Amino acid sequence: MTGPTLKLAALLLGGALLLPVLVQGREPGGARGPAPHMNFDSRYHHDHYYPPRGYAVPALPPGARSVYYGGNRYFMRGGVWYRPYGPRFVVFAPPIGLVVPFLPEFYTTVWFGGLPYYYANDTYYLWDRGANGYVVSSPPPGAGDGTAASDAAASGPGTTEDFFVYPRNGQSEAQTAKDRFECHQWAVSQTGFDPSEPGGGVDTGQNAGKRTDYKRAISACLEGRQYSVR
Repeated sequence: MTGPTLKLAALLLGGALLLPVLVQGREPGGARGPAPHMNFDSRYHHDHYYPPRGYAVPALPPGARSVYYGGNRYFMRGGVWYRPYGPRFVVFAPPIGLVVPFLPEFYTTVWFGGLPYYYANDTYYLWDRGANGYVVSSPPPGAGDGTAASDAAASGPGTTEDFFVYPRNGQSEAQTAKDRFECHQWAVSQTGFDPSEPGGGVDTGQNAGKRTDYKRAISACLEGRQYSVR
């Protein structure tokens, strides 16, 4: 090839290699920014860009991780799910019930019924102790209809077992979510009441008392980690 031809080939190859990175909705290096065909997900102030469902790419982005479910192989990178479609890979919505041992690299924690849901790209994940992983879940009750007003109400502190948690030492959102989840697990182990189970996982006659015990236990745990609970 001549010199100009080689340069053109190199530019085309570089563009082909860069495309899968842009498809994740983030520029190389992790900076937020739009890319061709991107949708902006502002729900719960998640504020990330993602390609629309049905968008096809010629190759998976670097670092994509694979999961088998229902005899099929799926791939996920940056909160975007892909499945093979001929020689290409198509962006799709992961099936409800799919269990993964990892969360997307970027997610937002929202609380419903005292439980943390992990949200990214119109998908909710919920920790499943029995499966020892995160299960793709239906939107939790009270998640809203997608409008700004309903989503703001759903993600507010009033949905978290009717108590408010305030960091006293400037804990980050990520640290607060981690502490709340660990205190939730501890409170369940101490009281036998699990708000993620129907009826709390206890007899109907014990529900009210056990729920009170659970709230008392999780409050004590959080206060011990330097949070104000009201």
